[in-house]
Amino acid sequence: HRESSVSYAAVRQYQDANASAAAGDASAHRQIGMLFEAAMARLAAARGAVARGDTVAKLTAISGTLAIIEHLQLCLDRQAGGMLAENLHALYDYMLKRLVYANLNNDVAALDEVSGLLRPLQDGWNAIAAQV
Repeated sequence: HRESSVSYAAVRQYQDANASAAAGDASAHRQIGMLFEAAMARLAAARGAVARGDTVAKLTAISGTLAIIEHLQLCLDRQAGGMLAENLHALYDYMLKRLVYANLNNDVAALDEVSGLLRPLQDGWNAIAAQV
């Protein structure tokens, strides 16, 4: 099933690249936070790769970001989450389209746009943990 393989790939990519031991002990909330962190790091890597003209690194970073955002989208409980979940689903869908555009056109502005959309979600997610 494509959706499952993408979501597992997103988690595996982050764990392998950064903190597999920590991820095993992390709460579900923290794991989502780690995905936000990984997506932001990959966006920065993609930006740098575009600037250097490094196509392989750009593809790796953007495909990793795509996988993470798809996973975040799949984690939404659209039935219980109501309009908020629907809006987030649409926002993630928009980000995915912008990432594909950025990849095809080496467009740093599109990468920055996705980063600018993702940052407040990450900040909001992190604020939830501070309140709990």
